[in-house]
Amino acid sequence: MVQEKPHLPDPPTAEQPLPAAASTLLALVHAQGEVERLSEREQLLSSLLVSVNAVLWAMEWETRRVLYVSPAYERVFGRPASLLLADHREWRNSIHPEDLDYAEQSLASVLEQGAVENREYRIITAEGKIRWLSDKCYINQQVEPGEPVIVVGIAEDITEKKQLELELHRLATTDVLTQSSNRRHFFECANQAFDTASVQGAPLAFLLLDIDDFKDINDTYGHLEGDQVLRRIAESGRGVLRRGDLFGRIGGEEFAAVLPGCAPEMALQVAERLGKEIQALNFSYEGQAFGVTVSQGLANLSEEDSTLDNLFARADAAMYEAKRQGKNRIIVATVDF
Repeated sequence: MVQEKPHLPDPPTAEQPLPAAASTLLALVHAQGEVERLSEREQLLSSLLVSVNAVLWAMEWETRRVLYVSPAYERVFGRPASLLLADHREWRNSIHPEDLDYAEQSLASVLEQGAVENREYRIITAEGKIRWLSDKCYINQQVEPGEPVIVVGIAEDITEKKQLELELHRLATTDVLTQSSNRRHFFECANQAFDTASVQGAPLAFLLLDIDDFKDINDTYGHLEGDQVLRRIAESGRGVLRRGDLFGRIGGEEFAAVLPGCAPEMALQVAERLGKEIQALNFSYEGQAFGVTVSQGLANLSEEDSTLDNLFARADAAMYEAKRQGKNRIIVATVDF
């Protein structure tokens, strides 16, 4: 006798929908999967925000209320994010005083431009360290009437980049031995000072000084001692000159200074004081003491000077005249066109 197989229900088709309980179960399974995927995405986003060394932020413009700040804020600023979320002035109060006006004005310009991508300013962390930020900000362009204006941004810590830029600039503009301006940088700044003085009709003086008998110093005491002489003279120059004056080493044993806003009488006083300071320096080599002197040429800006080269040439001629007259003296150049 052949036993009949039990009859199984046909699988549901489009015409035969799933029973209500099965549909509910499948919906729950699908929903659970979506929740798990959403949770994974949230965890991934959270991990990314923690690892990014830039501060993401969002602010309501009218009230300045900070709506969001990423975890990097606490690493960069050294302050709890909760304080910033409670009071937007926490960020403002961290900005370096010299950069505060620029930071606020450049932020406000986002209302007109829609985006500001070249903001760079310094902050002072809770530990008192200075950091550089590159802070880009954008405004929501699709805001509906009555809705708040939201500004979002990303502030990147560029301290290391800035330090590298400053070091490269220092190397490019500074004489390595004396830490004074090198020839290229000195004349670049001197030409700017000349142009400004010419436009404003302000006084300006060019001072050239050369170490007397420097070759004898190198031959007698050695180049290391000669280098020490150069360094000490550069220190004297920086110590005597006023704030805003330019000073640089423009040749082997030749230094120059540009004195903006310095009338002829005052320029001569500066040159005399510098000469005395250098003459008072004491050096010693293997128990033998020696000193140094400089010959100086001083030229003052006149109406006939069309370029800095005119001043430089007159100062140079005056300096060589000081050498011919016995060294260790100042010759003031005359205007002879």
